[in-house]
Amino acid sequence: MARKTTPRSRIEPSFERGKPKAAGRTVADERVAGRKPPAKRRKKAAPKARQAKAKTSRGRLARALRGLVYWSFVFAIWGGIGIAGIVAYYGARMPSAATWSIPDRPPNVKIMSVKGEIMANRGATGGEALLLGDMSPYIPEAVVAIEDRRFYSHFGVDPIGLARAMLANAMAGRMVQGGSTLTQQLAKNLFLSPERTIERKVQEVLLALWLEHKFAKDQILEMYLNRVFFGSGAYGVEAASRRYFRKPARDVTLAEAALLAGLLKAPSRLSPASNPKGAEARAQVVLAAMRDTGVVTDREATTALTSPQVRAKSYWSGSENYVADLVMDRITDLVGPVTEDLVVETTVDFQLQREAEKALKASLDANGAKFNVGQGALVSLDGTGAVRALIGGREYATSQFDRATEAKRQPGSAFKPFVYAAALEQGRTPQSVRNDAPVKIGKWTPENYDGKYRGEVSLSDALTYSLNTIAAQLVMEVGPKTVVKTAHRLGIEAKMQTNASIALGTSEVTLLELTSAYAPFMNGGYKATPHVIRRITTHAGKVLYENTYDNPPRVIDGAVAAMMNGMMVRVVNQGTGRKARLDGWQVAGKTGTSQSFRDALFVGYTANLVTGVWFGNDDGAPMKKVTGGGLPAETWKTYMQAAHAGLKPAGLPLGGPLPPVAIEGPASAADPMAELVRDLAPIPVSRDATGATSAGGLTPPADIGGPSAVGAQGQRTTLLDILMGN
Repeated sequence: MARKTTPRSRIEPSFERGKPKAAGRTVADERVAGRKPPAKRRKKAAPKARQAKAKTSRGRLARALRGLVYWSFVFAIWGGIGIAGIVAYYGARMPSAATWSIPDRPPNVKIMSVKGEIMANRGATGGEALLLGDMSPYIPEAVVAIEDRRFYSHFGVDPIGLARAMLANAMAGRMVQGGSTLTQQLAKNLFLSPERTIERKVQEVLLALWLEHKFAKDQILEMYLNRVFFGSGAYGVEAASRRYFRKPARDVTLAEAALLAGLLKAPSRLSPASNPKGAEARAQVVLAAMRDTGVVTDREATTALTSPQVRAKSYWSGSENYVADLVMDRITDLVGPVTEDLVVETTVDFQLQREAEKALKASLDANGAKFNVGQGALVSLDGTGAVRALIGGREYATSQFDRATEAKRQPGSAFKPFVYAAALEQGRTPQSVRNDAPVKIGKWTPENYDGKYRGEVSLSDALTYSLNTIAAQLVMEVGPKTVVKTAHRLGIEAKMQTNASIALGTSEVTLLELTSAYAPFMNGGYKATPHVIRRITTHAGKVLYENTYDNPPRVIDGAVAAMMNGMMVRVVNQGTGRKARLDGWQVAGKTGTSQSFRDALFVGYTANLVTGVWFGNDDGAPMKKVTGGGLPAETWKTYMQAAHAGLKPAGLPLGGPLPPVAIEGPASAADPMAELVRDLAPIPVSRDATGATSAGGLTPPADIGGPSAVGAQGQRTTLLDILMGN
C-alpha cells in the first residue's frame, strides 16, 4: 500500500512563522526537511558577535582615550599652576634680581721662575682664569659634546634633554643621566649649595635664565670652564691641565681634552691620579660623543683613542712646591691678604732646581738604606742672597715639611767659620799658632774627632782639619757673646746660647740661614739676605712689591773675608772637604757633623754660588757614621758640577792685608805683640793694573762672578807696615 506523503507546508508550519520547532525533532529530521543543523547556523552567526564585541571595545577605548586626554589637560593645567606657585614661592624668597652679580673667583697666585717659567699655582682654584681663546679648542668642544649638546640653542633650560634624562632614569630605575644644562651647572657652582632639594632646583633654573639673559653663550662657557671642579684639588681647566699633564691648557691635545671633559661626571671617582682605567674609559665615551656631534672626524677620534694613557701622580709633586710653599708663607707679609690674582716672580732658576732635586734624590736612593739616612735638604744662593734652588726634602709628594727653612738642626763644625771670623776681626791671622792639646773649660772637655792631638798648629791648619780644641780656645779668647754677634751680623737669625760649646755648633739653626751666612765670605764682606721673591704684580701688571737687596751693607771687612776664603779653600783642597773639589774652580767650604751622627752638613761656595747640603732623619735617629765630608760633600759636588757646566771659572777674593784694627772690641790679651811678630807671613794680595790692592775695594755681590785677579803676585807684610797702618 503506497505511503501517503504530507505536504511540507503542513509539516513545518512553525519554522515558517518563526516559531520554535516541535519537541523531539532530530537532526535527521532536519536533514530530511532540507535544512542545516542548528550547529551550522551558530557557526555562521559567530563573526557577527565578534564584530559587535569589537565595536564595543573600540568604543570603550575611544572613551578612555578621550578621558585620558581630558584629564591630562586638567592635570597639566593644575600642575602648571602648582609649579608656577612653587616657583613664585621660592623665587620670592630669593634676593631681588637687580642685586644678583657674579661672585669673584677665588684669587690665584702664579709663581714663576727667574726666567719666566710657571713653577706652581696656589690658591683655592689651583690655576689662573683663562679666556676661551687661550684654551685648546678641544676643551670646550669636548665639554659641550658630553655635557650639553644643545648648549648653543637652548635658553638656559633644555626641555628635550630633561625629558630624555627622565625617561632614561625611569627605564633604568635609578639616576643614570642628569638633565641640567651647563648654564644650570654654572648657576649651581656660582651661587648654590650642592644639596638636592626642590628649592635649590627652582633657584638653579631661575639663576640659569638670568645668566642666559645677562651673558653671551661663550661668556657662560668660559666662566664654567674656569670654575668647574676637575678633581685632585684642581678648579678650572688651567689648574687641571697642569695637575694632570704638567702643561698649560692651551697645549692640551684631543685625547687629553676628552679625559678632562670625562672627569666632570665624577671628578673624584674618575681622577686619573686614583683611577686611570676609569678615566680612560670615560674619555672614550667623550670621544664617541664628539664624533657623533661632528666636531671631530672618525680618523681623529681613532687616533685619540690609541693615544697613550695618562698617568698622573697621586699628589702634587716636584721640589718646586717647596719654593711655592715658602712664597705663600711670606707673601702676606709683603702685600697683605691676597684678594686678587697675583703673579710672583721668584729668584729660583728652574734648571738649577731640577739639578738639585736630581742630585739629592740620587744620593738618598743610592745610600739612604745603607747608611740609615731618611731625609736631605739643599739650598743654593748667589752672592746677593737670592735663592737659586731650594729642596726641602726627599719627595714633596710624601712630605711637605721644608727641612731647608723650617727644620732647626745642630750645624756641628760647619759653625766654626764664624768663630774664626770673630778671631780674625780681633787681630789674629791664619798663621796664628795655638796648641792642640787637651783643654778643660769648666766641666767641658772638648776632644777632636779622631781623638788625637797635634801640638802647635796654625789657625789655618786647625780649620782645615776641624780641630775642636782650637775652636774652643778661640771662643774663650774672643768671648762667646762676640762669636754670637758675628754670626748674627753675617746672617744667622736663630737664638744661640752664649757658651763655650757654641764653638762646635751646638746651637740649632736652619740650613737656609747657615748657608746665607757663608755668602759674605764669598762676595767680599757684604750682607746676603736670603730672599726668594723678586717682584709681586697683579694680573694686570701693577707692581705691588719689589725687593730692595741690591745695595747690601758691609758686614765684615774685606780682608777678613779674604783670609777666611783662603782657609776654607784649604779645607776643600787638603782637609775634611776634599770630596767637594770641582775641576777648574776654586771651592771653599766647611764640613759639619753633629753628635752621634744625627746631622751631616757641607756648606761650600764658588765665586758664583754658595750651597748647603744636609742629611739626617726627621726623628733624630743616628746615621751610620755619615759625616759632612762624605755624603753631603759628594752631593754638593754633583749639584755644583751641573750648576757650573759651561761657565768660565772665576776665582774667590783671596788677597788682602792683615786687619789693622779690631772691629769687635779690643784685641785679646791672649794674642800679644810678640805673637803677632811670629804671625807675620806672606799673604797674597790681589792688585789691579796700577798696583793697588783690591782688598779695600771689593765689588758688591751683584757683580760677583766676573774675572778674578787671583793669582797676582803677593806682598810680604812687615811689622812696620802694621804699626804705620799701611
